[in-house]
Amino acid sequence: MVDSRTGKLITIEGIDGAGKSTLAASLHAVLARRRPVELLREPGGVGLSERIRALVQDPALRCDPRAEALLYAAARAQLVDERLRPWLETGTWVLLDRFVDSSLAYQGAGRGLGVEQVAAINAFATGGLAADRTLLLRIDPITARSRQQSRMVAPDRLEQEDQIFFDTVAAAYDELAASDPHRFRVLDADDTPEHVLSLARAAVADLD
Repeated sequence: MVDSRTGKLITIEGIDGAGKSTLAASLHAVLARRRPVELLREPGGVGLSERIRALVQDPALRCDPRAEALLYAAARAQLVDERLRPWLETGTWVLLDRFVDSSLAYQGAGRGLGVEQVAAINAFATGGLAADRTLLLRIDPITARSRQQSRMVAPDRLEQEDQIFFDTVAAAYDELAASDPHRFRVLDADDTPEHVLSLARAAVADLD
């Protein structure tokens, strides 16, 4: 598919508890001062994708790893069609809390399906749409787990996985970042939210 977009797609990645949602909201407020910017999360953002989100997060449901990967890809395909491409093609910037890299790390590595196999599924789902910049919030998985537990919110199906799973996912994110240094910027999520925001602003400054 020909990429006719003039907007920019910035994605935020990292394991659960890294602070993605906090950074996304703060960075959106900063970027929106200068241009049209939309903030979305994955899975979700449109009606069909939000319904899929409820399925994949439901701790009462058993979900085969392949089915899980396909559900995330399906939610992503709908989001690309309904929101991402239309906005990007009209010059709007999009800040997205998770995108394809989440599936590569969680399903490709964490579930053991293979990063290349999951990448192929998502290339089809997105029509080849890729982020212009990806901000990876790097954090020790044990620290991230501690942050999650302090929220006093019942964990969803994925958040209930064991420490080995999240160690694997974190390592996969590091490998993805190392393989694509032009797109990725790695930020220390152990720092204060204010400093992380400052680093994020600097990391996207060249996209203007």
